[in-house]
Amino acid sequence: MADKVPSIRLNSGYDMPMLGLGTYNSFRPNEVGEAVKAAIQMGYRQIDTAWIYQTEPEIGVAIKELIKERKIKREELFIVTKIWGHCHEPDQVEPACRRSLEALDMDYIDLYLIHFPVAFVDKERTKATMTDYLDTWRAMEKLVDKGLVRSIGVSNFNAQQLERILNMDGLKYKPANNQVEITPYLAQDDLLQFSLKNDISTTGYGPFGAPGQVYIPKDAPKFLEHPTIVDIGKKYGKSSAQVILRWGIQRGYALVPKSTNPSRLAQNMDIFDFELSEDDMKAMLALDKGYRVNHEQFLPWKDHPFYPFEK
Repeated sequence: MADKVPSIRLNSGYDMPMLGLGTYNSFRPNEVGEAVKAAIQMGYRQIDTAWIYQTEPEIGVAIKELIKERKIKREELFIVTKIWGHCHEPDQVEPACRRSLEALDMDYIDLYLIHFPVAFVDKERTKATMTDYLDTWRAMEKLVDKGLVRSIGVSNFNAQQLERILNMDGLKYKPANNQVEITPYLAQDDLLQFSLKNDISTTGYGPFGAPGQVYIPKDAPKFLEHPTIVDIGKKYGKSSAQVILRWGIQRGYALVPKSTNPSRLAQNMDIFDFELSEDDMKAMLALDKGYRVNHEQFLPWKDHPFYPFEK
Protein backbone atom coordinates (compact mmCIF):
# COMPACT_ATOMS: atom_id res chain seq x y z
CA MET A 1 0.00 0.00 0.00
CA ALA A 2 2.89 2.39 0.63
CA ASP A 3 3.45 2.82 -3.10
CA LYS A 4 -0.15 4.03 -3.46
CA VAL A 5 0.41 7.06 -1.25
CA PRO A 6 1.57 10.07 -3.28
CA SER A 7 4.26 12.38 -1.92
CA ILE A 8 4.88 16.10 -1.87
CA ARG A 9 8.38 17.25 -2.85
CA LEU A 10 9.42 19.70 -0.13
CA ASN A 11 11.49 22.79 -0.89
CA SER A 12 14.29 21.05 1.03
CA GLY A 13 14.39 18.36 -1.68
CA TYR A 14 12.87 15.55 0.41
CA ASP A 15 9.59 13.75 -0.30
CA MET A 16 6.81 13.82 2.32
CA PRO A 17 4.02 11.21 2.09
CA MET A 18 0.62 12.90 1.75
CA LEU A 19 -1.05 10.60 4.28
CA GLY A 20 0.33 10.06 7.76
CA LEU A 21 -0.68 8.94 11.23
CA GLY A 22 -1.41 11.55 13.88
CA THR A 23 -0.56 10.58 17.46
CA TYR A 24 -2.03 13.30 19.69
CA ASN A 25 -4.38 12.25 22.49
CA SER A 26 -4.46 10.82 26.00
CA PHE A 27 -3.63 7.23 25.20
CA ARG A 28 -3.46 4.07 27.26
CA PRO A 29 0.05 2.59 27.67
CA ASN A 30 1.28 0.95 24.42
CA GLU A 31 -1.79 2.14 22.48
CA VAL A 32 0.23 4.51 20.28
CA GLY A 33 3.00 1.98 19.74
CA GLU A 34 0.56 -0.67 18.59
CA ALA A 35 -1.18 1.83 16.28
CA VAL A 36 2.16 2.87 14.78
CA LYS A 37 3.14 -0.74 14.14
CA ALA A 38 -0.24 -1.53 12.56
CA ALA A 39 -0.16 1.62 10.44
CA ILE A 40 3.36 1.06 9.12
CA GLN A 41 2.53 -2.52 8.17
CA MET A 42 -0.52 -1.20 6.28
CA GLY A 43 1.67 1.17 4.26
CA TYR A 44 1.74 4.38 6.30
CA ARG A 45 5.15 6.03 6.08
CA GLN A 46 4.61 9.41 7.74
CA ILE A 47 4.28 9.42 11.54
CA ASP A 48 3.41 12.76 13.16
CA THR A 49 4.19 13.47 16.80
CA ALA A 50 5.40 16.31 19.06
CA TRP A 51 7.37 16.67 22.27
CA ILE A 52 4.25 17.78 24.14
CA TYR A 53 2.23 14.73 23.01
CA GLN A 54 4.54 12.54 25.14
CA THR A 55 4.28 9.82 22.49
CA GLU A 56 7.83 10.05 21.11
CA PRO A 57 9.30 7.25 23.30
CA GLU A 58 6.56 4.76 22.45
CA ILE A 59 6.78 5.58 18.74
CA GLY A 60 10.54 5.10 18.85
CA VAL A 61 10.24 1.67 20.48
CA ALA A 62 7.58 0.53 17.99
CA ILE A 63 9.67 1.59 14.99
CA LYS A 64 12.82 -0.02 16.42
CA GLU A 65 10.92 -3.31 16.78
CA LEU A 66 9.74 -3.21 13.16
CA ILE A 67 13.26 -2.38 11.96
CA LYS A 68 14.64 -5.29 14.00
CA GLU A 69 12.01 -7.58 12.44
CA ARG A 70 13.09 -6.26 9.00
CA LYS A 71 9.57 -5.02 8.24
CA ILE A 72 10.74 -1.47 7.59
CA LYS A 73 13.92 0.58 7.20
CA ARG A 74 14.39 3.92 8.95
CA GLU A 75 15.02 5.67 5.62
CA GLU A 76 11.60 4.52 4.36
CA LEU A 77 9.86 6.48 7.12
CA PHE A 78 9.10 10.19 7.42
CA ILE A 79 9.07 11.24 11.08
CA VAL A 80 7.62 14.62 12.08
CA THR A 81 7.92 16.12 15.56
CA LYS A 82 7.62 19.59 17.05
CA ILE A 83 9.38 21.90 19.49
CA TRP A 84 7.18 23.19 22.31
CA GLY A 85 6.83 26.87 23.24
CA HIS A 86 9.01 26.78 26.38
CA CYS A 87 12.07 26.08 24.20
CA HIS A 88 11.87 28.98 21.72
CA GLU A 89 14.93 30.76 23.13
CA PRO A 90 17.69 30.15 20.57
CA ASP A 91 19.98 28.41 23.06
CA GLN A 92 17.15 26.00 23.97
CA VAL A 93 16.35 24.85 20.43
CA GLU A 94 19.15 22.32 19.90
CA PRO A 95 18.79 20.76 23.39
CA ALA A 96 15.04 20.38 22.75
CA CYS A 97 15.69 18.72 19.39
CA ARG A 98 18.23 16.36 20.96
CA ARG A 99 15.69 15.39 23.64
CA SER A 100 13.22 14.44 20.91
CA LEU A 101 15.90 12.49 19.06
CA GLU A 102 16.77 10.64 22.26
CA ALA A 103 13.11 9.90 23.01
CA LEU A 104 12.56 8.60 19.46
CA ASP A 105 15.94 6.80 19.56
CA MET A 106 16.80 8.15 16.11
CA ASP A 107 19.77 9.84 14.43
CA TYR A 108 17.71 12.45 12.59
CA ILE A 109 14.20 13.88 12.31
CA ASP A 110 12.69 14.22 8.85
CA LEU A 111 10.64 17.34 9.63
CA TYR A 112 10.95 19.47 12.77
CA LEU A 113 8.27 22.10 13.37
CA ILE A 114 7.80 25.11 15.65
CA HIS A 115 4.55 23.97 17.26
CA PHE A 116 2.99 27.41 17.84
CA PRO A 117 4.27 30.94 17.17
CA VAL A 118 3.86 32.18 20.76
CA ALA A 119 6.62 31.27 23.27
CA PHE A 120 5.99 30.40 26.92
CA VAL A 121 7.98 30.43 30.15
CA ASP A 122 7.16 26.78 30.90
CA LYS A 123 5.62 23.71 29.32
CA GLU A 124 2.30 24.35 31.09
CA ARG A 125 2.03 27.72 29.28
CA THR A 126 1.40 29.63 32.51
CA LYS A 127 2.81 32.81 30.94
CA ALA A 128 3.74 33.91 27.42
CA THR A 129 7.07 35.54 26.58
CA MET A 130 8.04 37.94 23.80
CA THR A 131 10.65 35.61 22.29
CA ASP A 132 10.48 36.21 18.53
CA TYR A 133 9.92 33.12 16.40
CA LEU A 134 12.40 34.61 13.89
CA ASP A 135 15.14 34.06 16.46
CA THR A 136 13.83 30.54 17.03
CA TRP A 137 13.91 29.99 13.26
CA ARG A 138 17.57 30.97 13.00
CA ALA A 139 18.35 28.32 15.63
CA MET A 140 16.20 25.79 13.73
CA GLU A 141 18.28 26.41 10.59
CA LYS A 142 21.40 25.35 12.49
CA LEU A 143 19.78 21.95 13.21
CA VAL A 144 19.68 21.32 9.45
CA ASP A 145 23.34 22.30 9.09
CA LYS A 146 24.26 19.89 11.91
CA GLY A 147 22.33 17.01 10.30
CA LEU A 148 19.96 16.63 13.25
CA VAL A 149 16.93 17.35 11.07
CA ARG A 150 16.39 17.18 7.32
CA SER A 151 13.64 19.77 6.94
CA ILE A 152 12.20 22.48 9.18
CA GLY A 153 8.80 24.09 9.30
CA VAL A 154 6.08 25.56 11.47
CA SER A 155 2.63 24.75 12.81
CA ASN A 156 -0.39 26.96 13.50
CA PHE A 157 1.22 29.92 11.68
CA ASN A 158 -0.82 32.33 9.55
CA ALA A 159 0.17 33.74 6.14
CA GLN A 160 1.55 36.99 7.59
CA GLN A 161 3.79 35.02 9.96
CA LEU A 162 5.03 32.82 7.10
CA GLU A 163 5.73 35.94 5.07
CA ARG A 164 7.67 37.43 7.95
CA ILE A 165 9.97 34.38 7.97
CA LEU A 166 10.33 34.49 4.17
CA ASN A 167 11.36 38.17 4.37
CA MET A 168 13.72 37.90 7.35
CA ASP A 169 17.32 39.03 6.98
CA GLY A 170 19.75 36.25 6.20
CA LEU A 171 17.13 33.53 5.68
CA LYS A 172 18.93 30.29 4.87
CA TYR A 173 16.07 27.76 4.70
CA LYS A 174 12.45 28.53 3.88
CA PRO A 175 9.82 26.74 5.96
CA ALA A 176 9.27 23.39 4.24
CA ASN A 177 5.84 22.88 5.81
CA ASN A 178 3.08 24.55 7.80
CA GLN A 179 0.85 22.17 9.77
CA VAL A 180 -2.55 23.70 10.49
CA GLU A 181 -6.13 22.74 11.25
CA ILE A 182 -8.07 22.07 8.03
CA THR A 183 -11.64 20.75 8.13
CA PRO A 184 -14.77 21.09 5.97
CA TYR A 185 -15.70 24.16 8.05
CA LEU A 186 -12.15 25.59 7.97
CA ALA A 187 -10.91 25.15 4.41
CA GLN A 188 -7.96 27.58 4.84
CA ASP A 189 -8.01 28.26 1.09
CA ASP A 190 -6.20 31.63 1.24
CA LEU A 191 -3.45 30.18 3.44
CA LEU A 192 -3.17 27.13 1.20
CA GLN A 193 -2.83 29.26 -1.95
CA PHE A 194 -0.27 31.55 -0.29
CA SER A 195 1.79 28.52 0.75
CA LEU A 196 1.59 26.87 -2.68
CA LYS A 197 2.71 30.13 -4.31
CA ASN A 198 5.72 30.27 -1.97
CA ASP A 199 6.64 26.57 -2.28
CA ILE A 200 5.67 25.79 1.32
CA SER A 201 3.82 22.50 1.75
CA THR A 202 0.79 22.26 4.03
CA THR A 203 -0.33 19.47 6.36
CA GLY A 204 -3.87 19.45 7.70
CA TYR A 205 -4.47 18.16 11.22
CA GLY A 206 -7.83 17.23 12.79
CA PRO A 207 -9.49 16.68 9.38
CA PHE A 208 -12.63 15.14 10.92
CA GLY A 209 -13.00 17.86 13.56
CA ALA A 210 -10.88 15.97 16.11
CA PRO A 211 -13.69 13.95 17.72
CA GLY A 212 -12.62 12.71 21.15
CA GLN A 213 -9.85 15.25 21.56
CA VAL A 214 -9.65 17.11 24.87
CA TYR A 215 -9.52 20.54 23.24
CA ILE A 216 -12.72 20.51 21.17
CA PRO A 217 -15.66 22.74 22.17
CA LYS A 218 -18.76 21.00 23.55
CA ASP A 219 -20.82 22.19 20.57
CA ALA A 220 -18.25 21.19 17.92
CA PRO A 221 -19.85 20.08 14.64
CA LYS A 222 -19.82 16.40 13.69
CA PHE A 223 -18.37 16.52 10.17
CA LEU A 224 -18.64 12.77 9.66
CA GLU A 225 -22.44 13.10 9.92
CA HIS A 226 -22.81 16.16 7.67
CA PRO A 227 -25.50 15.39 5.02
CA THR A 228 -23.47 16.88 2.13
CA ILE A 229 -20.44 14.76 2.97
CA VAL A 230 -22.52 11.62 3.63
CA ASP A 231 -24.29 12.04 0.26
CA ILE A 232 -21.01 12.53 -1.61
CA GLY A 233 -19.68 9.38 0.06
CA LYS A 234 -22.69 7.35 -1.08
CA LYS A 235 -21.95 8.30 -4.70
CA TYR A 236 -18.51 6.70 -4.51
CA GLY A 237 -19.26 3.93 -2.03
CA LYS A 238 -16.99 5.65 0.49
CA SER A 239 -17.34 6.83 4.09
CA SER A 240 -17.49 10.51 5.11
CA ALA A 241 -13.96 10.18 6.53
CA GLN A 242 -12.68 8.93 3.17
CA VAL A 243 -14.39 11.81 1.35
CA ILE A 244 -12.79 14.40 3.68
CA LEU A 245 -9.34 12.85 3.25
CA ARG A 246 -9.74 12.58 -0.54
CA TRP A 247 -10.84 16.26 -0.68
CA GLY A 248 -7.59 17.18 1.07
CA ILE A 249 -5.40 15.05 -1.19
CA GLN A 250 -6.96 16.64 -4.30
CA ARG A 251 -6.42 20.13 -2.85
CA GLY A 252 -2.71 19.32 -2.57
CA TYR A 253 -2.02 19.09 1.16
CA ALA A 254 -0.93 16.21 3.38
CA LEU A 255 -3.14 14.88 6.18
CA VAL A 256 -2.39 13.23 9.52
CA PRO A 257 -5.65 11.75 10.86
CA LYS A 258 -5.38 10.08 14.24
CA SER A 259 -6.67 6.58 14.91
CA THR A 260 -5.68 3.58 16.97
CA ASN A 261 -8.40 1.40 15.43
CA PRO A 262 -6.92 -0.98 12.80
CA SER A 263 -10.06 -1.02 10.64
CA ARG A 264 -10.21 2.80 10.59
CA LEU A 265 -6.48 2.98 9.87
CA ALA A 266 -7.10 0.73 6.84
CA GLN A 267 -10.16 2.75 5.80
CA ASN A 268 -8.21 6.02 5.96
CA MET A 269 -5.61 4.49 3.66
CA ASP A 270 -8.25 3.33 1.15
CA ILE A 271 -8.66 6.69 -0.62
CA PHE A 272 -6.46 6.29 -3.68
CA ASP A 273 -8.87 4.33 -5.90
CA PHE A 274 -11.37 7.14 -6.53
CA GLU A 275 -11.45 10.84 -7.35
CA LEU A 276 -13.99 13.47 -6.36
CA SER A 277 -15.59 15.30 -9.29
CA GLU A 278 -15.11 19.04 -9.73
CA ASP A 279 -18.69 19.62 -8.55
CA ASP A 280 -18.13 17.54 -5.42
CA MET A 281 -14.89 19.41 -4.68
CA LYS A 282 -16.82 22.70 -4.96
CA ALA A 283 -19.62 21.35 -2.75
CA MET A 284 -17.07 20.46 -0.07
CA LEU A 285 -15.40 23.89 -0.31
CA ALA A 286 -18.81 25.57 0.01
CA LEU A 287 -19.12 24.16 3.55
CA ASP A 288 -16.34 26.50 4.74
CA LYS A 289 -17.48 28.78 7.57
CA GLY A 290 -14.11 29.83 8.97
CA TYR A 291 -15.02 27.76 12.06
CA ARG A 292 -11.99 26.73 14.09
CA VAL A 293 -12.26 23.69 16.38
CA ASN A 294 -8.81 24.02 17.98
CA HIS A 295 -8.71 27.54 19.36
CA GLU A 296 -10.21 27.68 22.87
CA GLN A 297 -7.00 26.43 24.50
CA PHE A 298 -5.09 29.32 22.87
CA LEU A 299 -7.54 32.14 23.69
CA PRO A 300 -5.64 33.29 26.80
CA TRP A 301 -2.96 34.62 24.40
CA LYS A 302 -5.28 36.29 21.89
CA ASP A 303 -3.78 39.71 22.66
CA HIS A 304 -0.21 38.52 22.14
CA PRO A 305 1.37 40.05 19.00
CA PHE A 306 2.25 36.57 17.71
CA TYR A 307 -1.23 35.07 18.25
CA PRO A 308 -1.97 33.47 14.86
CA PHE A 309 -5.75 33.07 14.77
CA GLU A 310 -8.76 35.32 14.28
CA LYS A 311 -9.65 37.17 17.49
